[in-house]
Amino acid sequence: MKCGYVALIGRPNVGKSTLMNHMLGQKISITSRKPQTTRHRILGIKTTESGQIVFMDTPGMHQIEKKALNRYLNKTADITMSGVDVIVWLIDGFSWHEYDEKILSKLGNVGLPVILAVNKVDKVKNKEDMLAFLQQAQQRFPFQAILPISALKNTHLDELENCILETFSESELIYPEDQVTDRSMRFMAAEIVREKLTRRLGDELPYALTVEIERYEELKNITKIYAIIWVERSTQKNIVIGKQGEMLKKIGTDARLDIEKLIEQKVYLQCWVKVKKGWSNNERALQSLGFSDRE
Repeated sequence: MKCGYVALIGRPNVGKSTLMNHMLGQKISITSRKPQTTRHRILGIKTTESGQIVFMDTPGMHQIEKKALNRYLNKTADITMSGVDVIVWLIDGFSWHEYDEKILSKLGNVGLPVILAVNKVDKVKNKEDMLAFLQQAQQRFPFQAILPISALKNTHLDELENCILETFSESELIYPEDQVTDRSMRFMAAEIVREKLTRRLGDELPYALTVEIERYEELKNITKIYAIIWVERSTQKNIVIGKQGEMLKKIGTDARLDIEKLIEQKVYLQCWVKVKKGWSNNERALQSLGFSDRE
């Protein structure tokens, strides 16, 4: 069998988490329309008769490192590129962005095969523009392959999987064949709550909050989860809770239903909202909330 690691890289909101979820055939990494949703390096493991692909979904690379959180996300993406067998660089559209130029400058030093996956081709109206861009891309970097894909519509994902497997060496399985991620249910529960917060709230607030699971109890017929939603200001706390607690109730219900699907058991979910001033720009606070180099 051919087995190996692949890093999914790209600028924020390009579709990396959606791609990994569709390649796996199940939801491992949370998604939303807002950029910078992914904050941790998450493994998604796909085992077939041909081999095992260990996808590493990374945070989107940030052009400007304003806060400690931004610097952590960039560092996580950089570390991931140094420990894999192949890189899949995901871009969307048919033009180079400033983010992409930064990534391109990094790729010249990694010494690994790089597959360029051009996402959202289902939205392409002019195929001549697409072909011209693909030719230009081949001139800019010696890519292992260049594939137009649609992560959302599952277009050409089989071809992408084959390209990835071709770069691997033959080896024993890295993970048991029935394992799909390296993350605990506790971590997944926190991410699902954060996803619902991101989808329900406005454009700015999701970047000022994070979720911590205070207790996770697996009982015979029910799993009890107690979550803390950390924000940076009291005004943000009021927004998350909403009028008469309605917003927090909706977020909790959304998250509970998804967690029940994931663990296939009844869930009791209790959420509190608390203030930790400036947590996203405090190195010590980030570590206490689970943002560490080992991620």
